Amino acid sequence: MADAPESTARDYRDTVFLPETPFPMRGGLPQKEPVILEQWGDLYGTLRAERQKQNAPLYVLHDGPPYANGDIHIGHALNKTLKDFVVRSRFLLGYDVDYVPGWDCHGLPIEWKIEEQFRAKGRRKDEVSKDEFRAACREYAGKYIDLQRDQFKRLGITGDFANRYATMDFTSEAAIVAEFHKFKNSGQLYRGSKPVMWSPVERTALADAEIEYHDHVSPTIWVKFPVTGVSDDHPDDLLAFRSSTPSIVIWTTTPWTIPANRAISYGPEIAYGLYEVTAMEEGLEFAPWAKPGDRLIIADKLAEEVFRAAKIATWTRVYDINPSGLETAHPLAALDSGYGFSVPLLAGDHVTDDAGTGFVHTAPGHGADDFEVWKAHGHHEVPDTVDPDGAYYPSVPLFAGLKVLETEGKKTGKFGPANGAVMEKLIEAGNLLARGRLEHSYPHSWRSKAPIIFRNTPQWFIRMDEPLKSGDTLRETGLKAIDDTAFHPAAGRNRIRSMVEGRPDWLVSRQRAWGTPLAMFIDKQTGQPLHDAEVDARIVAAVAEQGADIWFTAPDADFLGAHDPARYEKVEDILDVWFDSGSTHAFTLDPRLPENGYAGDRPAHWPADLYLEGSDQHRGWFQSSLLEGCGTRGRAPFKAVLTHGFTLDEKGEKMSKSKGNTTDPLTIIKESGADILRLWVALVDYSEDQRIGKQILQTTVDAYRKLRNTVRYLLGALSDFDEAERLPLDQMPPLEKFVLHRLHELDAQVRAAYAEYRFQDVVRPVLEFCSNDLSALYFDIRKDALYCDRPDSLRRRAARTVMDEVFSRLTAWLAPLTPFTMEEAWTTRFPDAGTNCARVIPETPTEWHNPAEAERWAAINTVLEVVNEQLEAARRDKLIGGALDAWPTVTAPAGAFAPFDGLDAAEIFRTSGAELVEGGETITAVVAVADYPKCARSWRRVPDVGSDAAYPDLSARDADAVRYWDQTHG
Repeated sequence: MADAPESTARDYRDTVFLPETPFPMRGGLPQKEPVILEQWGDLYGTLRAERQKQNAPLYVLHDGPPYANGDIHIGHALNKTLKDFVVRSRFLLGYDVDYVPGWDCHGLPIEWKIEEQFRAKGRRKDEVSKDEFRAACREYAGKYIDLQRDQFKRLGITGDFANRYATMDFTSEAAIVAEFHKFKNSGQLYRGSKPVMWSPVERTALADAEIEYHDHVSPTIWVKFPVTGVSDDHPDDLLAFRSSTPSIVIWTTTPWTIPANRAISYGPEIAYGLYEVTAMEEGLEFAPWAKPGDRLIIADKLAEEVFRAAKIATWTRVYDINPSGLETAHPLAALDSGYGFSVPLLAGDHVTDDAGTGFVHTAPGHGADDFEVWKAHGHHEVPDTVDPDGAYYPSVPLFAGLKVLETEGKKTGKFGPANGAVMEKLIEAGNLLARGRLEHSYPHSWRSKAPIIFRNTPQWFIRMDEPLKSGDTLRETGLKAIDDTAFHPAAGRNRIRSMVEGRPDWLVSRQRAWGTPLAMFIDKQTGQPLHDAEVDARIVAAVAEQGADIWFTAPDADFLGAHDPARYEKVEDILDVWFDSGSTHAFTLDPRLPENGYAGDRPAHWPADLYLEGSDQHRGWFQSSLLEGCGTRGRAPFKAVLTHGFTLDEKGEKMSKSKGNTTDPLTIIKESGADILRLWVALVDYSEDQRIGKQILQTTVDAYRKLRNTVRYLLGALSDFDEAERLPLDQMPPLEKFVLHRLHELDAQVRAAYAEYRFQDVVRPVLEFCSNDLSALYFDIRKDALYCDRPDSLRRRAARTVMDEVFSRLTAWLAPLTPFTMEEAWTTRFPDAGTNCARVIPETPTEWHNPAEAERWAAINTVLEVVNEQLEAARRDKLIGGALDAWPTVTAPAGAFAPFDGLDAAEIFRTSGAELVEGGETITAVVAVADYPKCARSWRRVPDVGSDAAYPDLSARDADAVRYWDQTHG
């Protein structure tokens, strides 16, 4: 039948049920998200109240505090977004969630900023009172808490911001002091004088967690220590006058420690020999410091390497030497009587013959191994050679006042004159054998980025290996707690376990101003801390009321009560900031435990269900919290630990402002919206280091568009849907049963993934479902029925019923990840139903589980792929304009079409018709043009176009739909 003349044909566009929705295609997130935030109001309070009315189980995520300094960066955004995924997904799973955001406020970065501010006003730090300085630090931290809080909220982070915690709050400082007192009073605290990592630039001791390693070039020297004493076990001619005095040779990368040398360590299992130099290399541009006839004692394995460094050409090995019982002179003894002491040889397990000379220069004030071997051999006096600024004390012969490291100006962190001066004096004394340079990994302060030194100072430590009340040591208790903790990913357990196994005693004192003090008194007669519960109580009460500043300003008598202030020394060191943050559970969770009498609407429980931070916190917050909890309560303050990697640029390089390769989360939010940044977090494998940049974000935007367009299509397709239209499962066509089966599968996957913090395993399967099952299959097949069937047709009702179920689940599943977009979608459809964030995942009927239907559609898809390929080829060849112009003939082996039983193959292929022919060994398709008139409404070319006289240009189905439309529209 010929098409009706265009001039007289009816326009059927009004009769087609096209999707309608005010939900726009473009997100406009930067403008829309702030409006949604305002509409949410106190969303967190709303959600907690809702779950508590439902008697929901309690889940506690304890916040690891970011530092209150500067705008948030991409690491903050990743961390806080992951935490928000946890909070929102637990609400979604039906929990009442306790999450109190917090801030770390004490410490050096803020001190430096305040020092800069005072210097800009012409005032040095020592010209500012501690009270004024601390007040300025407090004000600075408060400013950035407010700033970061607002930036986190803009990112969509939901939490108890109204009751946020900060380590500088008076009640927090009081709780930290109380936790410290528990260690003091249990005997775990002691004062020791030993070498600690010391930052001359920052003038304070540092703990392992405050150290990072960088490549560093150090001078290396080989130094001769002349032998002055032997035992009866040594050969008689070792010190014979006819031969030159033998020297033990040491090698070190720290020439500045030579003035602090007090011994030489050797390895009892190492083979040593006495060597005599017979000839030097010739043609050198300088005169070497060795000469023929010199006799040197070296480990046999390293002798050749030493001689090469000293430009020694030939030598003779005289005989074996056992270093035990030897004594030497200090190499500078000839220049100053201050070095006129004897230097003994000490056996040490730490000595190897892997590098150097097989002997270790031992300066007990500047190395942990040096200190331990010195003490192990009965020596108690440890010399002090370097002051807090990294300069030699005035008492150090030859080198008084010289700096090891520069601490001011443009050369801050560079070597001072000490190394050079020591080497010159060794040359003058005739005891420098060789020197060179070595690039090696060296510890630096993670704050100042300057090298550190090891320096003997009196400090306060918490014992790792002293038995507690339980009988186990803190180390043993911590290791057991690690074994009892769930780790995500599991590799985190081994990482923190190895750190705790090998860590030294916990150094908790710092010589700075801005922090929580070690608020205790020391008995001047015994050197021991005062143990008096009433004194401790007065200290804690005063700090809770007036802050830690009161410790530095109030008279000692205010705290000591009946004790004589003259007998006691007030400790004014501050606590390691890791002790501060490691105690956060004590003042954030403890006060809100029902067992402690709390009856309010913000209950918590202890231990927390989860701690979540970057993988560097295995040696930081995770570990300090572990040790603090184990030392005061006998277990870790967490049940599980989740770690994430670091964020790199698109090339996989570390971000740096100097490189210009940083990605600013605030810029992303301003230009694209918070949901784009959140979707990026959801898509990455957070357990590894992730990458971000313009190209990666564009990929994220593309993924977002797929999600948004899926939701938009559903909203349009569900316009005016009501319960009367809903169809029961037993009346559903096979395609709808398949989609419901997929919802059932996904529901289980999503719940499990959220429960196990696998957010990537939520969003990726949902994205694939949207692209493959919905857009490419279901929506495409059903759009004809949706647009052109009469509204009361079972097929259309079935489609809309299933789309309602899809919408209900998509908006719930994705609510924790892209909350703004899902809120917009939900409230577009249900403006009076309350926030989407308060929903729980809808229960999914078990009857939806239908593996047979899944198997059927997998088989159908195999045929469909062949047909689609041929349809595309026909379009390219301009045989057809669109699929509705086609009438393919599909040939396949026997049984291949069984899945099509009861189905309309043309509907599945989205063609006007189709022929299925059994035969052959493979699936093939031949596309022909449909040789029937084109329906003016649905554009299908089918035999029954014109079968209804009232609508001669329509198919029978479309004629029936238009008649229904005409009747209902007058």
